Amino acid sequence: MLLWMSGVLVSFTVMALSIRALSRTLGVFEILSIRTGIGLVVLSVLALARPKLRLQLTMRHIWLQATRNVLSFFGGFAWALGLTLLPFATVFALEFTTPAWVALFAVLILGEPMTPSRIGVVVLGLAGIFLITRPGLEGFQPASLLVLAAAVALGGSAIATKKLTESQTTFAILFWINAMQLPMNLAGSDLLFVRKLGSIDLLPLIGVAISGLTSHFCLTNALRYGDATVVYPLDFLRLPLIALIGWWFYREALDPMVFAGAALIIAGVLWNLHDAARGK
Repeated sequence: MLLWMSGVLVSFTVMALSIRALSRTLGVFEILSIRTGIGLVVLSVLALARPKLRLQLTMRHIWLQATRNVLSFFGGFAWALGLTLLPFATVFALEFTTPAWVALFAVLILGEPMTPSRIGVVVLGLAGIFLITRPGLEGFQPASLLVLAAAVALGGSAIATKKLTESQTTFAILFWINAMQLPMNLAGSDLLFVRKLGSIDLLPLIGVAISGLTSHFCLTNALRYGDATVVYPLDFLRLPLIALIGWWFYREALDPMVFAGAALIIAGVLWNLHDAARGK
């Protein structure tokens, strides 16, 4: 599970950097069209080459797949748009309210137990986010509300993904994500947007294409092998990493409160992992 979540951390960091770079040339819908389009092509080629994979692509639980993918589409779009409007650390901090929603939905929908350590990881995580963002009038900018809405949608998407792992393979979940979301993204795109691209966009294009597949692949497998309320808080570790990247490459402001908040977040993650390892 730790290995899969490490892949999630790296994938979403690469995706964030790639989206920020491509936003100078393309709109958010167009960037996400590239991600889902390349993903669908890769998965379709694999399905054609391996008959066993084609057999996994059934219409079973298609409505749950659709629900998961609509939530993921809205959450992904709002998150990507936030990256173009707010500093990296602010977007990631607001996004990390997602584990609170995951914990709530997991108890209400999946019947997972709410242990003291799981409550603690959410409380410490939110306390860390409070230190980092220090919400005031600026915290209620429309872009901030958009990212918070994305967190709720991504929390619901994580619960639907966890439910799907009980009967669907990782390949089937990934295929339907890309197949359903590609038309949604193209609907908001200039269909000739590829003409805007230049050689300078090649590296971020590769980053979006690869991380779009690896992020969902790693997250789906992490949810398959661990409870949602144990898996999701591990993603908190992405915050100090992206804060340093934003400061180093984009001159985004960085202050000691970011590290104080990150310390609380990491403490909660380690507490939750410790209790999970002991079988609690």
